Amino acid sequence: MFKKRIWRYLLVGFAWAISLGGLVVLMGFISVKKSEVVCKDVKVYIPGSQYFIDREEIDHILGIQSHAIIGHRMDDINIHELEEKLKSNPFIEFAKIYADMDGIINVEISQRQPVLRMMNRFDQDFYVDQHGLKLPLSGNFTARVLVANGYIDELFANHVDTLHTALAMQLFKTADYIRKDSLWDAQIAQLYVNKDHEIELVPRVGNNRILIGNADSLDSKFHNLLIFYKKALPLVGWDAYKVINVKYANQVIGVRNENIKADSLKAKNLAADSAKLKKDTSLIKN
Repeated sequence: MFKKRIWRYLLVGFAWAISLGGLVVLMGFISVKKSEVVCKDVKVYIPGSQYFIDREEIDHILGIQSHAIIGHRMDDINIHELEEKLKSNPFIEFAKIYADMDGIINVEISQRQPVLRMMNRFDQDFYVDQHGLKLPLSGNFTARVLVANGYIDELFANHVDTLHTALAMQLFKTADYIRKDSLWDAQIAQLYVNKDHEIELVPRVGNNRILIGNADSLDSKFHNLLIFYKKALPLVGWDAYKVINVKYANQVIGVRNENIKADSLKAKNLAADSAKLKKDTSLIKN
């Protein structure tokens, strides 16, 4: 009985030794074969709807047109170095390069996603992506995102960078909040920073401004604004107020449009004059 166990262990050990030996031989064969493989083609995948960077620019970065890759042995191509070159582009957030045994190099790219276009008071113009990083504009593509302008002091050094001022961070937070809500994303067209360094929203419908002040308590501010839209504006019209102030907690303050008041008063006076003229004409006939 004891001898049978010994033989069983020996057989199992022998099987493992053969398996490991075969694996080593196979890996050696693959390594030799890989060293002989020549790059035949480069396939590039750029998912998403943004087109800040195109295939032509990718080919230029990788040196495709200068024959730096295709036709060369895979062992002579530094995949890591190529990835780092791609990542140095300001519009590329992530890059992955891998090769297969057929001589094909695959390139997967994830582009940065702008959520805000910021124009500071020094005439500098740049994007802010979904992570709050500043990006330069692109000559290939213009993103359809919210625009923020006015008294903005945030500077841009023409490279990927974080936001440095509190106001710029609040603008980003507000823009990110709006883009994630389908209602406000469709209604709000622009962010404006007034001379008091407070944030105003410019809606697509109506000529008023919505004063939110800062990016604190956005849920509450937009909830109050929605109630005001539903209950007050239908009664007085979209242009009745030049400013809708929601920056204070639990209240909405509407600043009347003086032009609307003047037009309303003028209409009342015209109506009164018309009634008087009609009465005077009636008296003359009698």
